[in-house]
Amino acid sequence: MRCLQLLVAVLASVLLMGCGTPYATVANRLDEPVMLLGYDPTAYFTKGVPVRGKPEHKISMGFRTYYFETAQSKALFERTPWRFEPQYGAFCSSGAAYGLKLGSDPTAWQIHDGRLFIFGDVLGKTAWQLDPKWNVENADRLWPEMRATGWRAQSLLRYADKVPHYKTGAQIVNEWKQKDPNMQWPVYDTGGMMNNLFRKPPGWRAAEGFSQPALGYAE
Repeated sequence: MRCLQLLVAVLASVLLMGCGTPYATVANRLDEPVMLLGYDPTAYFTKGVPVRGKPEHKISMGFRTYYFETAQSKALFERTPWRFEPQYGAFCSSGAAYGLKLGSDPTAWQIHDGRLFIFGDVLGKTAWQLDPKWNVENADRLWPEMRATGWRAQSLLRYADKVPHYKTGAQIVNEWKQKDPNMQWPVYDTGGMMNNLFRKPPGWRAAEGFSQPALGYAE
């Protein structure tokens, strides 16, 4: 059964290769691949809050386009883009630790060791905060494998051929409860596998307001 699952995953990955962008982008009306639903990547560092960028202040750099709030923030990014770009293509940093490229919510974020980490939702951020070091080490190790692959193909492959350190949602929740029995695990509807893997683009829940306030898509 295990071999059959892997074979199906490999065949599906071949079919899906090229489907799904390598970064967590959503096309704007000019068909540009916009990151972070148009939020300014420098604002997390300079203002400590997510800030919507403007299409008149944008930078395109290989499969991804960033919007900035001001010309000044754009210039700041241009000087040292590596300081401000989100890790793992702005896909959920919790999922990245398992080789998955799913989810992207620019309002679910954290700066850790000078790096910007984006999460797919409050569940991903909560799971990641259980052990940031563990998550970062695993995601950093897997990212070279993931970097250039479309998010659908990569996620499908790793759902079928799970990494050795894979943890189920139930295991993560159990770890959370053991850490602090008084803390309540967030209640959140993820929208289901079909929406997240096939029907919708990365960040759709944040953009459309599914189980959270709607941010809207980048113009």
